[in-house]
Amino acid sequence: MSDASVICSALSFSWPDDTPVFTDLSFTIGGGRTGLVAPNGAGKSTLLRLIAGELRPTAGSVQVVGTLGYLPQDLPLTAGRTVAEVLGVDAVIRAIDAVESGDVADEHFAAIGDDWDIEDRTRAELDRLGLGHLALDRVLGTLSGGQIVSLGLAAQLLKRPDVLLLDEPTNNLDTDARHKLYDVLSVWNGCLVVVSHDRALLDRMDRIAELDRGELRLYGGNFTAYEEAVQIAQEAAEKNVRNAEQELKREKREMQQARERAERRASNAARNLKNAGLPRIFAGNMKRGAQEAAGRAGQMHGSRVGEAQARLDEAGRALRDDQRITLDLPDTEVPSGRTVFLGEGLQVRHHGRPLFAGNGADLAIRGPERIALTGPNGVGKTTLLRLVHGDLAADDGTVKRADGRIAYLSQRLDLLDADRTVAENFAAFAPDRTDADRMNLLARFLFRGARAHLPVGVLSGGERLRATLACVLCAEPAPQLLLLDEPTNNLDLVSVGQLEGALASYRGAFVVVSHDERFLTAIGVDRWLRLADGEVREVAAPEV
Repeated sequence: MSDASVICSALSFSWPDDTPVFTDLSFTIGGGRTGLVAPNGAGKSTLLRLIAGELRPTAGSVQVVGTLGYLPQDLPLTAGRTVAEVLGVDAVIRAIDAVESGDVADEHFAAIGDDWDIEDRTRAELDRLGLGHLALDRVLGTLSGGQIVSLGLAAQLLKRPDVLLLDEPTNNLDTDARHKLYDVLSVWNGCLVVVSHDRALLDRMDRIAELDRGELRLYGGNFTAYEEAVQIAQEAAEKNVRNAEQELKREKREMQQARERAERRASNAARNLKNAGLPRIFAGNMKRGAQEAAGRAGQMHGSRVGEAQARLDEAGRALRDDQRITLDLPDTEVPSGRTVFLGEGLQVRHHGRPLFAGNGADLAIRGPERIALTGPNGVGKTTLLRLVHGDLAADDGTVKRADGRIAYLSQRLDLLDADRTVAENFAAFAPDRTDADRMNLLARFLFRGARAHLPVGVLSGGERLRATLACVLCAEPAPQLLLLDEPTNNLDLVSVGQLEGALASYRGAFVVVSHDERFLTAIGVDRWLRLADGEVREVAAPEV
């Protein structure tokens, strides 16, 4: 449908406790692929739910031109449902089977409609998303999280929607499944709106919609073009702020100089009048005239200062907050060639079945290596990290670890005490640092002032990651080996950038499990391992 679009007019929405999310938001998104970006908590998912009709606006309107498909971030699916039921084709397939068996009841033909080819279309959509091996009667409880997400997308595509909304569709997808999804969306010809922090996906968009401070701005081009446009605008805003600051200083200086000149003139005039011996009434009139002239000059300069302050405030509103993490972590340095971890013939058995093939897995980590551990979901990447860390013992094989500390950040980010504040957690990891040193370091991780005294349990995902990184990277002793398991899951793009900044300062070895190839490239991975079919193999870096 060529005119497929989403139109929001004066849209406002507040939660039941009157917390506002949007106020008077208006925009139109037409055909093509649109990536919707914003920090976590800005309302991206809420906006999709409003467009999908799951939420009703407090004021204003939402109009969808064309049929709608919507894939939420959390699919409300039960484990006992079959693939056919999730795809919404079970009733049609049953009706076709009944007709082919000789039952020509009207209700069967009503159920089928024009969908006589539904099974062929279903198999084609499943094949496109890498799910061609799934039987239609298979239950969801036997599928991985990534397979369920791909299945949910297939269900929406089978509806042949004109407008398709996707909320974080690559979460829980492994690398192969992500590329299948990229291929499917690359040929989409309706109106597509995607909420995502996956930069590889966003770079396949036709435009980027940025939700910022209650406004939605559209940028032509993909995410890379958007970043360049934002950077240019940021540099211009910084220049405008510097110019406005200089102008304000100049106006304040001129106002002070004018005040001092007026005071000198008044003082001189008083002495001259006294020396001249003029009548008191005449002297008073001259004094009042001087005071009024000084007052008018003061008002003029005060007005100029006010105008300069207003221009500075206006320039400051266009300036984005600096959310970058810049660190120096010399204590994490590992000498080149030093063996940090050595595992030979590692084997783990689940219910008697070996996880690794042959004689087990071998893994050596030396010096400040930056290792990416990739592979399909469910092959044992997390298990291998736990073996390296030592919180899981191998059933067979030998392990040697260097004396330095090994830090492990699991997907759950559960390393910190949720009931204690960020500062209290940090003090537990670095007890010998002074309070001033700890607060200075927390500020480097963007926990400034009162933010450092918030309980960890109330932090967002990105804030919790920053707090965990602060405690781990600045701990005593500092870690020489860092293990990260899917660290970018559920992080917004700002938080991913902060993680990249922190890891750029880390001088030890690390192993990162991730399907985000852009992130792995950005953090300087220099060794790529793939775990598949029970074997750990060295592979070439992917082309990003």
